[in-house]
Amino acid sequence: MNIVCSNCFTTNRIPDDKDHSQAKCGKCQNSVYSVKPVELGANTFYPFIERNELPIIVDFWADWCAPCKNMAPVFSKVAQGSSSLLFAKVNTEQVQQISADANIRSLPTLVFFHQGQEVDRISGGLNEAQMKQWIMGCVQKIS
Repeated sequence: MNIVCSNCFTTNRIPDDKDHSQAKCGKCQNSVYSVKPVELGANTFYPFIERNELPIIVDFWADWCAPCKNMAPVFSKVAQGSSSLLFAKVNTEQVQQISADANIRSLPTLVFFHQGQEVDRISGGLNEAQMKQWIMGCVQKIS
């Protein structure tokens, strides 16, 4: 499996019989997997989305967005309990071109990517149960 390091964004090949959550990056020697959502920027968004073989949920958010701030701890909590998925965040104010490319029209918006392709999206603040239910529906679409 290919997984992009959550620290230096180098693509690492992890043998199928190895646990990706325990793997070290060949370049920076840090863990390739993070239980915390990874902050993506203009230079890291596309490599992270396109090169990871694990599904990725991206939270598009902004500092001024109250529902975004309310949902952030929920997003982080769900990320910590989902080792078969990757979680990332994009600050729409800092990387406006990525937000435009992703056709983000309201905040917060969660987008579920798999192998570089968008599978589904949902906008608006979600509680933990709603988020988990949406994620399970997305996972079923790719199974």
